[in-house]
Amino acid sequence: MTVSHNPLKEALDTLKDTGVRITPQRHAILEYLINSMSHPTADDIYKALEGKFPNMSVATVYNNLRVFREVGLVKELTYGDASSRFDFVTTHHYHVICESCGKIVDFHYPGLDEVEHLASHVTGFKISHHRLEIYGSCPECSAKEAH
Repeated sequence: MTVSHNPLKEALDTLKDTGVRITPQRHAILEYLINSMSHPTADDIYKALEGKFPNMSVATVYNNLRVFREVGLVKELTYGDASSRFDFVTTHHYHVICESCGKIVDFHYPGLDEVEHLASHVTGFKISHHRLEIYGSCPECSAKEAH
C-alpha cells in the first residue's frame, strides 16, 4: 500500500469528518497555513488572501482559525507579543523564536518525548503534553547587530 502524504487532503477530510463545511475561504486559509513556514498571524493570512477574496474580513479569518483549532488542525501560538501566530499541526515540534523580529522557526527533536515518560514515572502525573521554546537572534538580526 502506498501512502501518499497530502496534508491538505487529510485536513479537508478531517473537516468533513467533523461536519465542517468546506468553503473556498476555508480551503484557501488551510492551504496558506500548510504552505507557510512563517507561522502567520490572522492578519498575515488576511493580507495574503484579500486579493483572492475581496469580501473576506479579518473576522472571517479568525473564525476559521478557531474552527481549525477546535478540530485540532492548527495550534495557536501565543508568545507574549500582541498577536497570536498559527501553526498547521503536523507532528510534535518545537519553536526557535527571534527576540528581535519575532520570527518563529520549527525545530524537530524527537528525543524530548522521553521527557514526558520520565516526568510521569518520577512524579506519578498523567502527562498530557509539553512545550519548549528556544529564544535567540535569527541570522538576519544577528547580521544587523554585527554591523
